[in-house]
Amino acid sequence: MPISFLRDTLTRLLRHPLMRGRDLDDPETTELRKQILDTNPFLRRVYRAWYEALRESLPTRSGRVLELGSGAGSLEEHIPGVIKSDVLPLSGIHVVLNAEHLPFAAGSLGAIVLNNVLHHFRDVRRFFRDAARCVRPGGVLAMNEPWVSAWSRFVYGALHHEPFDPRAAAWEIPPGGPLSGANSALPWIVFARDRSAFEGDFPVWRISRIRPWMPFQYLVSGGFTLRPMMPGWAYALWVWFESVLRRWAPSLAMFAVIRLERSDALAPNEAARSGGYGL
Repeated sequence: MPISFLRDTLTRLLRHPLMRGRDLDDPETTELRKQILDTNPFLRRVYRAWYEALRESLPTRSGRVLELGSGAGSLEEHIPGVIKSDVLPLSGIHVVLNAEHLPFAAGSLGAIVLNNVLHHFRDVRRFFRDAARCVRPGGVLAMNEPWVSAWSRFVYGALHHEPFDPRAAAWEIPPGGPLSGANSALPWIVFARDRSAFEGDFPVWRISRIRPWMPFQYLVSGGFTLRPMMPGWAYALWVWFESVLRRWAPSLAMFAVIRLERSDALAPNEAARSGGYGL
């Protein structure tokens, strides 16, 4: 039986009622995801862990923090005053923007945070250049992104709805919608497979931490596509299980927390265009 047939069958049987027939790139789909997050205690715990990891990655005095791809999330509960942004016009968003052309003045941000967003960017090189313009020296770019491991190659390649191609030669992703267009392997390609190329092209960004983690928690939560699979009280058991498993298989992961520090090196186009939000 082809794995694609098994995936499609399971997805059809387990699909969350709110996601049936939905277009990923429709803003209303993301609004419905807020309802799913509110009614899935296990998934809320997963998001809380992601947000805490991002918060802990910030410098002590971070100043203004911009979140890209805020979507259905609630990072403001963990980082008060965060500027919430998205490529889609959504409720609760402070600014709609394109991450490749950030509407902020040079050096006006202390940090930029992303949760499962980078792998949707059409041209990450443009993003890294403009982020370096906006983030002041000593600032941080913190991400929680899909990661490539032996386990995640199976999950993302066979069971996940987003494109996944760890063999892609280029960092650009194929044409597609703002959410449907993606390569879940892109963060691993940039920061692991092609790390030397990234460090050579962007000396302004120093990779200070890459922490692979969470091989099962999001998967068993059901995410936004499937019905809830675990009650909220089971979350602590999965955290314990993964902590034990990490001793025997430390590289087992589906995600990674990636932290970049903005150096004092001159950023490309640092003195160039400054935008109009919050100057």
